[in-house]
This record gives sequence, C-alpha cells and structure tokens, in this order.
Amino acid sequence: MRLERLLRPKSIAAIGGLQASRVVEQCQLMGFAGEIWPVHPNKSEVHGLPAYRSIADLPGSPDAAFIGVNRNLTIDVVKQLRARDCGGGVCFAAGFVEADATGADLQAELTAAAGQMPLLGPNCYGFINYADGALLWPDQQGGKRLDNGGTGVAIIAQSSNIAINFTMQKRGLPLAYVFTVGNQALVGISELALNLLDDPRVTTLGIYIEGFDSVTAFERLATKARQLNKPVLMYKVGKSEQAQIAALSHTASLAGSHAISSAFLERNGFGQVDSIPAFLETLKLLHHYGPLDGYRISSMSCSGGEASIIADAAEKRRVYFPELETTQKKSLQQVLGPLVNVANPLDYHTYSWGNREVMQATYTAMTAIGFDMNYLILDFPHPVRCDDWEWHIAVDAFEAALSASQARGAFVVGMAENIPEDYTDNYSERGIVSFYGIDEALQATEIAADIGIAWKREPPAPVIALPRPGGQRVILDEAAAKQVMQQAGVPIPEGGCIDSVETAQQLAAKLGYPLVLKALGIAHKTEHNAVCLNLNSAQQVTLAATELLQLSDRLYLETMQASQAELIVGVTRDPQFGLVLTIGSGGILVELLKDSKTLLIPATRAEIEAALAGLKSAPLLAGYRGRPRADTGAAVSAILAIQAYAISQASSMIELDINPLLVGAEGAGVFAADALIVLEEQE
Repeated sequence: MRLERLLRPKSIAAIGGLQASRVVEQCQLMGFAGEIWPVHPNKSEVHGLPAYRSIADLPGSPDAAFIGVNRNLTIDVVKQLRARDCGGGVCFAAGFVEADATGADLQAELTAAAGQMPLLGPNCYGFINYADGALLWPDQQGGKRLDNGGTGVAIIAQSSNIAINFTMQKRGLPLAYVFTVGNQALVGISELALNLLDDPRVTTLGIYIEGFDSVTAFERLATKARQLNKPVLMYKVGKSEQAQIAALSHTASLAGSHAISSAFLERNGFGQVDSIPAFLETLKLLHHYGPLDGYRISSMSCSGGEASIIADAAEKRRVYFPELETTQKKSLQQVLGPLVNVANPLDYHTYSWGNREVMQATYTAMTAIGFDMNYLILDFPHPVRCDDWEWHIAVDAFEAALSASQARGAFVVGMAENIPEDYTDNYSERGIVSFYGIDEALQATEIAADIGIAWKREPPAPVIALPRPGGQRVILDEAAAKQVMQQAGVPIPEGGCIDSVETAQQLAAKLGYPLVLKALGIAHKTEHNAVCLNLNSAQQVTLAATELLQLSDRLYLETMQASQAELIVGVTRDPQFGLVLTIGSGGILVELLKDSKTLLIPATRAEIEAALAGLKSAPLLAGYRGRPRADTGAAVSAILAIQAYAISQASSMIELDINPLLVGAEGAGVFAADALIVLEEQE
C-alpha cells in the first residue's frame, strides 16, 4: 500500500465539524503551504477558508483527508474519497471493532469501502508531519515545525493521549512526525514504520506499542533500520500481564508474553525502554549520535557528591566507568594539580570553576581517552533569582573539548527542572545532548550501546512460522519423553519402567546404587511427593516402590547423577513468534528465583551461551567458591540438541520441558533428569 501522498500531502481535506475545524486551525498555525479544503454541508467558511458542501465539490483529489464524522457516516465518506482518488485518510471516529459486535461489522465494511486507499484508524487521532507542517490532528499539540533541511525523530503510538503528551515534551527532542494508529484496520504500525524510515528527514524511530501487527514485517523493519543506519526504539507495554498458567510444566509460566516479545526485540536489534522519560531521553541520544560502539563511559563534575551518585547509579548496569590508566591520570593531574584525586568519574573540584583554559584542558584530556560516551554533569541555577554566566563557560569549554577530541558527549542534568528549555534546544542545535536525569542518561547510553552491539552481529534468522494448533494433544510422560530425548542426542540416566515391587528390586540390582524412583503420569512430582531420591539399598527401593505404587501403577527407576548445577530447558509454542526456547535455573530454583532467559528459535550457540552466562545461577556454572566448573559446553550442546528436535517437530510441537537438566563437573557431561513432551496429532 502506497502511503506517500497521505504522509506528505500537498492538499488536505478536513471533513466534519469541530474536529475537522481544528485540523484546519492546526495546519494554519504550523504554516502548511499546501491546499486546505474544509468540507461541511452547512458552513460556507472555516477559519477564513471557503468550505465545500460535499466531497464531490472539491476542486481536486486530496492527498490526505481527515474524516471527523460518526462511525456510520465514515463508511460513506470513505467510499466517496476513494471515488475521488484520495491519497489516504485518517478515520477519527470510535465505535468499531474495539466497541462491540456492530462495530466489528462496521470495521469490515470500512475496510471493504477503502479498497487500496490507505487509512489510519479507525478510532485514531491522526498524525503530525512537522517537516511539512501538515497536521491531520484534531487537537492542540506542543511541537514546533522542523527548520528547512532539519531532521528529527518519528514517533508512532498506539495511545492517542500518550502521543499528545509526547508533543508536549520540553526536552530538546526534535520531532519529524508523530503518529497514532488506532485499530489498524488497513495500515498497521509495521507498514507505517517501514515508510517513515525512508524519509531522509527522519533519523530515528520510536514506537509506543501494545501489540505486534506482523512479526515478519517487524523483522523487515529491523533489517531496514540496519541498512539505513536508523535505529528503532520500542516502548512495549504489557509487562505486568499475568503469565500463562501451565498445568503440566514450568516452562510456559516462565515464558510469558512480555518475555517473548522482549526476546524478539532484542534478537532483532531494537532498543527497549520501560518508561516515558527513558523513551524520550534515548530518542535524543539516538537522534544525535545513533547507536554506540560500546558501554565505556566517563563522567566529569565539580562535585564529589555527583561523582558518587553517578557511580552508584551505574552499578549492575552494562555501562561502566573504566579505571584510568597511569598515563591518562598523568595528563589530567598535570592540568588539575596535586590536590585533585584523578579518577573516573572525575571530581575536578571547584578550583578550576570559571577558568575556561583549565576546564577546557580537563575536558579535552578526559574526552580524548576514547570512551563511548562522555558526560558533564551540569545543573543550572534558578533562571530568575540567580546568574549563570559561569555555567556557560563550562558549556563552551565542553563543546570545544568534544570537537577537539572528535568525541561523543552529553550534559547530564541531575534534576530536570534545572535547565531551561531554550538552553536544551540551543545545545541540541550545537550537537550536544542534554540528559534530563542521571538514571535516564545511563539507561539511554546503555540502550544505544545495546543497539550498536546487536548491529555488529550477523542478522538473525527469521522466526519459524507455525500453523495454528487444532488437533488432539498427545502427552509423552517422563519415560517416553526421555527416550525421545536420548534419540535426539540428549543424555539421560540409565533406567527403566517398573510396575511392581519385584520388578523394582530386579532393575535396582542391575543398575546399582544410588537410585531415584518416580511415579509416572504426575506433573510437578516434587510437590506431590512422587519422587524418592538417594535410594542406597534394596530395602529402601522396596519401601519407596510400595509407597509410590499408591500414586501410580507405573514407576520409573534410574541411576542418580551428581551435578554442579540444575537447569530448566523448555520449548513452548507462541501464536505470534513461533517456537520459544526458555533456559533457566532448574529444580526447586524455578520457584525460588524465577531465573530464566527467553530466546526465539532458532537460537545460535552464542545466544545460548550468553543466556546461561546471564542467569542468576551462572556462578554455580562457573565454579562458585572453589567448586569445580560445570560442564557448560555439554549443557549448550544438549540445549542445541533439544532445539533441533523441536524444530524437526515444529508443526506438531506444543511444549517440551526438561527440568532439571543436571550439569556435571567439567568433562562429566549432562543428564536430562526429568522430561515432558506435548505434541499435536497430525492428520
């Protein structure tokens, strides 16, 4: 669907009453240079412009139309616009599929009426094109038009009210477009995003999203973002949604919808934020500098308190302050003198405050080291009751230092109210970001580095598209599932099924001790006392078998394996993203730690290794407190084998759960100690 005329119109029809008149007003306020054609059956003029009684009376084919009439009239208006070869429209009216069954029927009629004419909405506020001054927007907004030849960020939001708020920001973020999409009946977020990236005036794209319209289209968006060097930042809401309740395994409860969508975004190199301030601050950074090469940062201030605060704030983040080397310290010490303790973050003290020469030399020495981002913490004094001329010395010195060092840098304002908006705009025009908040600065830098690191990797394989499930489910119990896993290349302990005390005794004599005995056909065996560990004699096996045979007529007896760590490895089926791989701390730690990583299939060896390294239980794998290292290589190989089996059964795979996967000491290998597989019967 071609969107060029709609997004960058040279003529706009505003159809309807109050909302349409506001569209006319907003276009006039922004200085739209094209034609504006109000359409109203009873008015002769709107805001000084002649009004047309009908769409048929228009002097030409409008490039874009704002449709501000009720839901029933909207369909007829769309038919008329399509007949006039309109370039596209915004359907403002609500009451469609989001409302009731009648609305759903009306939305189907609307889609049919539009044909190939693109429409935003329905239930949509419209959009603002700040580059051309075109506003199909029925309300106030706080942004300003881009200068001729200027660039800015584009924002798409599924919430109209959030979109309005974005236009009101005072953070020095230049806006090229703001879009709302409503019900996405004809034009979805992904298609809109792909079109916006083509505009040379757009440097970065930010998306406030509640759900994905097309996974494959978002994969194309990720590819295009890399090709054009235009990063895409996502603010995905829905994190608090309750995870799926799993009746048979822990895997599905760990792989909640937010974890899966976050894994998809990370895999494809999209930045991710979890708050509006972080969204806006990260967009600023990406607009000015694009993705960063790494996580190495520096900070300078004339306060030990600020140095301590930002150092503490960076704890447990991927961004970090590298310690200065001896030669680096020496060059700074020569500038600052012996009374300053040279470190990173740097407190350069108040001795040099207001001294342009010393401050610039200090900033230059620090920024020349080669950090991925350099901060200057600078809160300005009260604009009415104080004088800030000395602060401008620091600003000019920092700007000169960044230029001399060819470095990336940003002002960090500890409190958002401590910088006037016109200062922020001025520094933005000079190519320097002003971060509103220390935490926001660190998060924005981290996300920009995340994108940069992701873009250095090979592009990911597309997710595996799966048919909708609908057949009868077949559950393979532990015994059957383990045999399948063994055939797939996943080691299992030696063992077998028994159905009486006598067969238990016979198999125990063959296997040797210690042993584990479990009741088959029972989910969550530990919770139901359906497993007996450390059986070291025939008498213990007899007692255990007698007890467990009261729970199930089939038992499973196997050798007990020592381990350095326990993992859970599972595969679930997601309706949007295909097969999902979950790796986490296994055994009882599943409940205690909720410690897991979610990957989309196919996952690479490197991704699996990184997931294991990112677990809270990773120290157990690395050899915690002098314990031997775990056989991580064998664990990764087993996980790859599990994934390969899941891919081979992709059309029928519903769920696979290995908990725990016992990881022995280095060289000892791994064993699947419990297994469950749920498949769908194929016709």
